[in-house]
Amino acid sequence: MFQVGDYIVYPMQGAGVIEAIEEKEILGEKKQYYVIKMPISKMQVMIPIGKEKKSRIRLVSDIPTLENVLHIFQHGQTDTNLSMKERYKINTEKMRTGNIKDGAEVVRDLMRINQNKALNASEKQMLESARKIFISELGLIKGITENQAADLLNNKVG
Repeated sequence: MFQVGDYIVYPMQGAGVIEAIEEKEILGEKKQYYVIKMPISKMQVMIPIGKEKKSRIRLVSDIPTLENVLHIFQHGQTDTNLSMKERYKINTEKMRTGNIKDGAEVVRDLMRINQNKALNASEKQMLESARKIFISELGLIKGITENQAADLLNNKVG
């Protein structure tokens, strides 16, 4: 169970902080909810307590995990032999896991491919979404702003 003040990652949404645990009545049923502030999308998300596993919510990664991911980000290999359709399917599955390493690989691979040839509209959108999610967690782990996290990320790819 998470606590108020915990930094969490909500797959496909990004990193946020649990602001409160509130009881709400919805459709005549009272339940406890995590109230999560998502700074990157400037929205608030409510998730019923007990649905954390199904939602794949997890605590923000620690510094050693981040350092490992940034190393992989910089030095890992990108498979350029996949078709756009195969790549999109694989990347969508990686994004759904909510795993920081998987998300970083999506960002890395799409950024590298985009440097050589333009991405199509759906992959551009996926890259933008994956970058926002990764930057949101990177910022919380390092205690830096969104812009500083974006600069750090760009320097790692450059």
